[in-house]
Amino acid sequence: MMIIIPIQGNCKYRISLDPTTWIFDDRKLDLKTYFVEEKVEKDTMGDYIKATSKHWSRELMEGAKTEAELGKPKKKFKKQELLNGTFGIVLEPFLKNAEPEADAENVVFTDREGGEHRFPIKDAYGMIFQFSSEGKPLGEEGPAFLVMPDGSNMENPIKGIRSITFV
Repeated sequence: MMIIIPIQGNCKYRISLDPTTWIFDDRKLDLKTYFVEEKVEKDTMGDYIKATSKHWSRELMEGAKTEAELGKPKKKFKKQELLNGTFGIVLEPFLKNAEPEADAENVVFTDREGGEHRFPIKDAYGMIFQFSSEGKPLGEEGPAFLVMPDGSNMENPIKGIRSITFV
């Protein structure tokens, strides 16, 4: 059973999410370890400037090379981890791509029974959609579970999310 989750409402772009494709997404998180590992805040702008400077210097000295030539490792999961893992994905990039209108204040997650779960937009950005458990899609209870950013409801997530609406 494939269920697409729409992002709709008070936003510029309507987006459809297909949780079955996220297993191939490099942004996926291993939820068995995500909430127990120590979080390190990233200085994304500083990291970008360092990487750009390093790249520029290398190009001046050696000439341009492709990513493949550089042999940069991509984030990879072993086949066994994919077959047995419990994975999720942070909602922020999807919600930001929908571009909520300036007067939108909240995000409403509607579950399969019609229940509504309302959160301020800034809080919703950190939320995680769990899309697999023990290597399998979530089935009848899915297609996605809503997990709080701190994992406080990991044992009892909001199940059966069917739509996301900006209000």
